[in-house]
Amino acid sequence: MHLVHSQTIQLHDFIGEYIPPYAILSHRWENEEITYTDMQRGSRRKRRSKAGYAKLKKSCAQASKDGLEYVWIDTCCIDKSSSAELSEAINSMFKWYRDANICYAYLSDVRFWFPENPEAVSHFQASMWFTRGWTLQELIAPKIVNFFMCGPTGWDLVGSKNDLLSILAGSTGINESVLRGEDFRNCSVATRMSWAARRVTTRAEDLAYCLLGLFDVNMPLLYGEGEKAFIRLQEEIMRGSDDHSLFVWRSKSSKTSKMTSRLSGLLADSPSQFRDCPTLVSLPDFASSVPYSMTNRGLQIELPLVEG
Repeated sequence: MHLVHSQTIQLHDFIGEYIPPYAILSHRWENEEITYTDMQRGSRRKRRSKAGYAKLKKSCAQASKDGLEYVWIDTCCIDKSSSAELSEAINSMFKWYRDANICYAYLSDVRFWFPENPEAVSHFQASMWFTRGWTLQELIAPKIVNFFMCGPTGWDLVGSKNDLLSILAGSTGINESVLRGEDFRNCSVATRMSWAARRVTTRAEDLAYCLLGLFDVNMPLLYGEGEKAFIRLQEEIMRGSDDHSLFVWRSKSSKTSKMTSRLSGLLADSPSQFRDCPTLVSLPDFASSVPYSMTNRGLQIELPLVEG
């Protein structure tokens, strides 16, 4: 695991079980981010000339202020030239956010904040940070999340996750109990999918990969497979769960949507098809239920009939 030293702003490598306490950053990628290559080979002067250096420096300064010696930032702590390292990082991402001492969520498009002002609250909720696929797990996994905005000092505290529970729940559709730290695995598969229904990623495959931690699954990364990645994700979920809510989704077709009225199987094409399932509860286990399985001829499943 690569970590940035909060005072020297240099990369340090940690191999094995011991990982020192660290802060972790949640943000949106923007222009001129500091990359792993910049940290390894670029001159300090060149790094400082890039727009992303200010975010790196502010993250380190905040971590140092909080008594933490190291920070993890996805832009510069993953060697993306190594497919093996990238795969390990994405499959470990949820764990890394969960194990962090504190997470800094930086909302660069939020410019003002007054908690009693409805306009300020709406401005905060309209941040693009709430629309990104990767920031979903970055909100849920850490125990402590502090939100910062791009205010007069460039890095101003808005509040903690606990301070903003109702506002965050309104923005994300996630239950306040989950945001407080209740085990999200108590929520049905369809409900967890609904949290990602209105989120987007730059790469089609990442819409599946960013959900691995929320469903406690691992799978190899195959960039280039497109929407098939989401099908593979659902197949992995089926291997470890008998939650039938995975099949409760609704096709959305319109003239402007890529989704059409074509025939489809029991698996959804995208998390967006679960947007109507935020409160769906999975059925209790039945003693007589038969495990379902995916075969080369499709899904083999037996479902109970429940009187409504």
